[in-house]
Amino acid sequence: MAAGEINHFLTHLAVAGHVSASTQNQALSALLFLYRKVLEVDPGRIAGVVRAVRPARLPVVLSRDEVQRVLAELSGTYRLIGFLLYGSGLRLLECLRLRVKDIDFALNQIVVRQGKGDKDRRTMLPRAAVPELGLHLARVRELHQRDLARGLGWVERPGALARKFPQAEYDWLWQWVFPSARLSRQPGTGRLGRHHAHEGSVMRTITQAGRKAGLDKRVTSHTFRHSFATHLLEDGYDIRSVQELLGHESVETTMIYTHVLNRGGRGVTSPLDRK
Repeated sequence: MAAGEINHFLTHLAVAGHVSASTQNQALSALLFLYRKVLEVDPGRIAGVVRAVRPARLPVVLSRDEVQRVLAELSGTYRLIGFLLYGSGLRLLECLRLRVKDIDFALNQIVVRQGKGDKDRRTMLPRAAVPELGLHLARVRELHQRDLARGLGWVERPGALARKFPQAEYDWLWQWVFPSARLSRQPGTGRLGRHHAHEGSVMRTITQAGRKAGLDKRVTSHTFRHSFATHLLEDGYDIRSVQELLGHESVETTMIYTHVLNRGGRGVTSPLDRK
């Protein structure tokens, strides 16, 4: 079995199985991995697959009051993460991968390194988060000092920096803003260290907070980002500025938030509300 059979299977998933586009793409990636890495054969060019349709979905957006209700159900580090997701418009992994050096208290800004598309960008550091973030970093520094005393305290660094500056792996500036509470072994080397907090636990906690707040909307970590963009547009900020803060490649991606502004469909006033 090769390209022909793979084509038929992927088409079957879309036509008969009615799977989503992401599920079909995952199946293709798994098959390519099987052939190239496990069987070590070239399956050939896979063309003509009937693609699953990726439907256009409007994002779930919270009102300002709903955002505060969800944040009120969070505590500790989870609450601070919620502050940055909503107050800075960060994606969850962008937030969890922040290093100490990426927080600029003097300029009230956050530098996002290697965001989606491997691009860097700047966004605001909300003033409301500064006191809590300062206390959090003080606790993280104490944890780092304890790890150093145990012969640990190193951190992974991107690209070739690990080879160019090997001693910098113990530097405070490179440490995670949100380190994991547990030590773990680095895949491949088995070296014991501390990774950043796991996104799964944050996602579950935020979803549970939405339920505890009594909202009739499904709340995820990304809901904070959607709400950040929508509320900025409601406040009159231009869409190009919002695009840059979100790190969108195209303004068309940002345009979706103009359809979920808190003024009804497409921001148009209903004739029933005219006086």
